[in-house]
Amino acid sequence: MAMYLTRFNYTPDTWARLIQKPEDRRHAARDYIESVGGKLHGFWYAFGERDGMTLWEAPDNVSMAAVALALGSGGALSSIETTPLLEVEELIAALKKAQSVHYRPPGT
Repeated sequence: MAMYLTRFNYTPDTWARLIQKPEDRRHAARDYIESVGGKLHGFWYAFGERDGMTLWEAPDNVSMAAVALALGSGGALSSIETTPLLEVEELIAALKKAQSVHYRPPGT
């Protein structure tokens, strides 16, 4: 299965609801990814550009996209960005494959 890093920001209204009624959102995140056959590996909050991050494992891009679309359409997030992560071995395979790609820069 593939790994994905999601970075997100809550809306001010979501923060206000969490202040009124604090809850551990890891349980909900685990339910979302397990519904498509995946696994939650981590859930963190952060200071800075993003409010939080999750590390997920999903069977494929379509499954992860379904979770990201559901989360993004729910109204609790002001932004969501999901990045597929490559294993070191996958990058090495891509580097080797790149040797056969004959790129030509614009204007040359």
